[in-house]
Amino acid sequence: MASQLLPLELIDKCVGSKIWVVMKGDKGKNLLAAIDENLICLEFCGVLLGFDDYVNMVLEDVTEIDYSGGQTKLSKILLNGNHICMLIPGGEGPTATALVANNED
Repeated sequence: MASQLLPLELIDKCVGSKIWVVMKGDKGKNLLAAIDENLICLEFCGVLLGFDDYVNMVLEDVTEIDYSGGQTKLSKILLNGNHICMLIPGGEGPTATALVANNED
């Protein structure tokens, strides 16, 4: 029988490596849409330093990615686990994913 890997065990294996984090907002809206409709930042890519039982995460060497393609570099951030929609271990973010997909065509 195959061994079972629990979600927190998978995240624990990612500590110290790149992770792509997709955030969710209220009713599928952007987290910052209520503050400013021009601010769209739902995805982060960085090195996972640690997390807790609520999946609050600390990332370093972070790239904040908005849907318009804009990117902002941040040295270190704390993400609220309640707003995390998806984690992609080893992910480089949507820009890198799009480049790989375009090169395969």
